[in-house]
Amino acid sequence: MTVPAETNPLVPVIIDTDTAQDDCIAILIGLLDPRADLLAITMVAGNVGFEQQVANAQLTLNVAGRLGRVPVHAGCRRPMLRDWVSATDVHGDGSGGLSMESTAAVVADEHGVDALLRITAERPGEVSIVAIGPLTNIATAAVLDRDFAARVKSLYVMGGSNNGRGNITASAEYNFYVDPEAAQIVLDAGFPDLHVITWDPLTLRDVTIPRADFDRLGDIGTPLARFFHTMCAATIDYDESVGIDGSTHPDSLTIAALLHPELVLAEGGYRVDVETASDLTRGYSAMAWGKFGLVPNATVVEAVDAAAFIALLEDVLHTVTEPTVPIAGL
Repeated sequence: MTVPAETNPLVPVIIDTDTAQDDCIAILIGLLDPRADLLAITMVAGNVGFEQQVANAQLTLNVAGRLGRVPVHAGCRRPMLRDWVSATDVHGDGSGGLSMESTAAVVADEHGVDALLRITAERPGEVSIVAIGPLTNIATAAVLDRDFAARVKSLYVMGGSNNGRGNITASAEYNFYVDPEAAQIVLDAGFPDLHVITWDPLTLRDVTIPRADFDRLGDIGTPLARFFHTMCAATIDYDESVGIDGSTHPDSLTIAALLHPELVLAEGGYRVDVETASDLTRGYSAMAWGKFGLVPNATVVEAVDAAAFIALLEDVLHTVTEPTVPIAGL
């Protein structure tokens, strides 16, 4: 993937994640895409057990040959007001059975929320955040420092459905369901450029990779391709068992859309709100388009170039890397 530096300057970015399956692929894009300048990874309670999420992030850094070169910050270990809800039924432990010597992985002393506040204060208006887990860290930063949102250049969120179906309940997407209060705080915080990548219809229609293509990518032959296929194996099995025809990749799309806005074919301004009061529709994202006369608080991506996204992912998986330390099972 050749990107002329003079026309495509580096994008400073922080990834806020609950690392499992596609979160790992999003981190690979953040590490290896020539447009990305990955400054930090902040961890938030989400998909799997917290310490396992941290281990999965370190595994991802390791397979890319970057272990110890990008700081990993442990953030909020539970939602703001709710009990944690896992997605281990979907992802297993999120590692694909891979492991490495734990003493090789170092977690930064600084809390993830403090890292978000510090980095954006050091470089106001320069740093973008890709939030691909529940929004607890981002909301906590916005509450602690009311100027935080204004300092963030762009916030790209994987969350919600555009008045569509959920993936943890009939009405709710997982990230918004786990911490709906945090999601609403973020939507109300005044981020100047807030983009939302949805589960339905965007993920299901545009970035679900059918089994044949999934296997083809896994057969590229690099450590990254084997890592991709192994990390995502449990999730594609689950997806197919519930009628989804392939491996779902909303998290990697979220960072790809930030780095390569040409992937976005359609988007619109919406007033987005998340249900926090109802047990029945907890985490539901109501996305009001222009008809209702409400002031938009987010740009919702409505369609992307699926073929170009797969090509970008394939370019990353072709990158030849050498793990920093041996990975058992790879």
